[in-house]
Amino acid sequence: MDFTREFAIESWYNQDSDHDVENAVFELEQGNVLVLPHLSFELSEREKRFLSPSWSDGKAKNISLQPKPQGLLLKGAQGTTSDLEQLKNLLQRYSDSAQSLVLKLFPAYQNYLKVANTSFRPFLVETRSSSYRKDDSRLHVDSFPSNPTMGTRLLRVFTNVNPVGVPRVWRVGEPFPDMAARFLQNTKAMWPLQSRLMHALKITKRPRTEYDHRMLQLHDLAKEDVSYQKNSLQQEVLFSPGTTWVVYSDQVMHAAMSGQYMFEQTFHVPSEALVYPELSPLAVLQKSLGKRLI
Repeated sequence: MDFTREFAIESWYNQDSDHDVENAVFELEQGNVLVLPHLSFELSEREKRFLSPSWSDGKAKNISLQPKPQGLLLKGAQGTTSDLEQLKNLLQRYSDSAQSLVLKLFPAYQNYLKVANTSFRPFLVETRSSSYRKDDSRLHVDSFPSNPTMGTRLLRVFTNVNPVGVPRVWRVGEPFPDMAARFLQNTKAMWPLQSRLMHALKITKRPRTEYDHRMLQLHDLAKEDVSYQKNSLQQEVLFSPGTTWVVYSDQVMHAAMSGQYMFEQTFHVPSEALVYPELSPLAVLQKSLGKRLI
């Protein structure tokens, strides 16, 4: 049992012609974690000072760079104007690097990829406390109550930049179809006008589809099932400092167990860009339920 696939990529930008990446998109889209143990994100001596929780404003667990109509907005950080500009540039540099990597590994996404939030996670994972629905140390697929994806995929690039050798530890769970087969029968369909009403009341940022509705229930059912969290098929994965990994977080069952100091870039990939759409969570749920969900 191994839900990871290792690739010997050493550069964010240059084509690694000596390494076979032809299978990268298949491994990604069928729900494996792509691990690049030789792809580090180097910080300059001046940038290394940002490896501290003190730059957080304490209002959010992450420092993030968010694309807005008016431009890129840095959120969750505190410091002087000069400090914040340098921190913003650091996150932008990671975002550019991650985008270059994704387009190198998955050229089919070239005309579809949408850059979403970039984040720096400075806090110890182990110190977080929250309700079970927000507890990321429990196996889950990503699904968000107020932000429906409407079938768009969540592609994420992570890099461990811990300066003292501490790994990022994940649990990676069973394949999505197996998890869905276990919990889907306990989910419920949306009732008439529910999506329109939730959007009108600004509970959701856009209309929630039945796909989003079912995915959110799968997220919650898996997290609240203590026996499943303990006994289901899963593996522990240690991402050493200097390691980058790539994953569809709406498909891979994952749980963050420990670690500190990580960069993350989210991309949105529409379903029409997928090379193997039949492997997507949307296709799995539609086949299981025998109907269209978006």
